[in-house]
Amino acid sequence: MAAGKEIRTKIKSVENTRKITKAMEMVAASKMRKAQERMKAARPYAEKIAHVMAHLSQSHSEYKHPFYVARENIKRVGLIVVSTDKGLCGGLNTNALRMVLGKLKDWEAKGIEVDVTAIGNKGLGFIQRLGGNVVSEATGLGDSPHMERLIGPINVMLENYKSGKIDALYLVYSRFINTMKQEAQYTQLLPLTAEAAVEKTTAYWDYIYEPEAKGVIDVLMERYIEALIYQAVAENMACEQSARMVAMKAASDNAKNVIGELKLVYNKTRQAAITKELSEIVSGAAAV
Repeated sequence: MAAGKEIRTKIKSVENTRKITKAMEMVAASKMRKAQERMKAARPYAEKIAHVMAHLSQSHSEYKHPFYVARENIKRVGLIVVSTDKGLCGGLNTNALRMVLGKLKDWEAKGIEVDVTAIGNKGLGFIQRLGGNVVSEATGLGDSPHMERLIGPINVMLENYKSGKIDALYLVYSRFINTMKQEAQYTQLLPLTAEAAVEKTTAYWDYIYEPEAKGVIDVLMERYIEALIYQAVAENMACEQSARMVAMKAASDNAKNVIGELKLVYNKTRQAAITKELSEIVSGAAAV
């Protein structure tokens, strides 16, 4: 029964694995609901401020913010990559990082250098393995995004854009569609245009600034970029929990099927051993 003992050990091992994946599935389902509520709560603000910034880009203000000014020769760009801190969430990170790799190859072919801000351990590790230039990072964010943890890495990119070190800024993250579907998104953050901020509108209006246009627009632009990135991180966290729940459910179902197959093999092996012993007993009795 050596083979039977090995099969019993495998069954026990798979059962223990199934307990873990089942527990992770339930934890992810609980966190997913909270993450989705947080994401949906942040969406209206992000959409509204994007709408306002689209109108601002077309208004005839006496002050034109540097974030609105497109640069002719693009020599260096910034890329903010939003990923998860943990794995076991299916192809979520793979899809986003595959998009990042494609963009990096396109820029390299054009002779454009890239500075990267990595939000999440998986994206940071990926960029470091590629030998990319990581100028700032934010990892270990937990189960909910905290703006104070994101402001520092974001400001590094904003200051680089203001000083002319980079000529454009892009964002890659995973957008939540539904529990079963998440899509990798690629967005241009800077320079800001009406098309980049929100869909085209037919009418625009001017604003009266108090006390002055420069102070209001400067603060508003930074809040806008921060809101977009916060929303991207919130979307990515909702995607992470959804993808992990689906992946762990699939793992639990596969483990159940494997256990069933192993038990069938074990029973056949046990039955064959019993039949062999009976045959030996009958043969011995007949010989006597």
